[in-house]
Amino acid sequence: MRRRWVFYPLLTLVIICALPFVLTLIYRIDAVRPVSTLMIARAVTGDPVDRRWVEIDDVAPRLYQSVLMSEDGQFCSHHGIDLRELRAVIDDALEGERPRGASTITMQTAKNLFLWSGRSFVRKGLEMPLAVWIDLVLPKQRIMEIYLNIAEWGPSGQFGIAAGADYHFGRQPDGLSARQSALLAVTLPNPHVRDPARPTADLNRVADVIQGRAAQSGGYDWCLPD
Repeated sequence: MRRRWVFYPLLTLVIICALPFVLTLIYRIDAVRPVSTLMIARAVTGDPVDRRWVEIDDVAPRLYQSVLMSEDGQFCSHHGIDLRELRAVIDDALEGERPRGASTITMQTAKNLFLWSGRSFVRKGLEMPLAVWIDLVLPKQRIMEIYLNIAEWGPSGQFGIAAGADYHFGRQPDGLSARQSALLAVTLPNPHVRDPARPTADLNRVADVIQGRAAQSGGYDWCLPD
């Protein structure tokens, strides 16, 4: 009897730990449309969820170029983790400077698909090996496609670029202007506070930078559609 008390909890833990790695293999299939843990949580509690899947070929290149330059300029080059940026963050922390983020798009995809929000060393420790696995299993284009379709882009349950573009600008993802794309990209860290349709002076300033970088992103977006 005592063996069962140990065996079944241990088996459950192994299954929970293995599930993200198995699901990532399934997510290689283009017909599969993953959902985030936050989307699931909202659905379970009865909160609205607006997500309309869109393939990356149906997204304006200026949008994913803006997201790339805003969130993870080395996305096409690293293997899930930007080690140079991570080392810089660690050095800053050791020197007593205010901590800053070092999450790549792949790490954020891992978090959104399998983990939870909020700052936590435990979550970050789980996030990094998952990001390496996702980068190993999924093509870069598929990672970006999933990220664009599960990122939270609005204050009331808008997930994915189709819902976000419609909610804020009344447009489809392939009809976004360069300016709208930049504003949507810089909204991503906090869509509950940042409003791309009514940007503050600070948001406009950051969007100016991202719009300029996106226009010159040719050396960085080689792993994504032309």
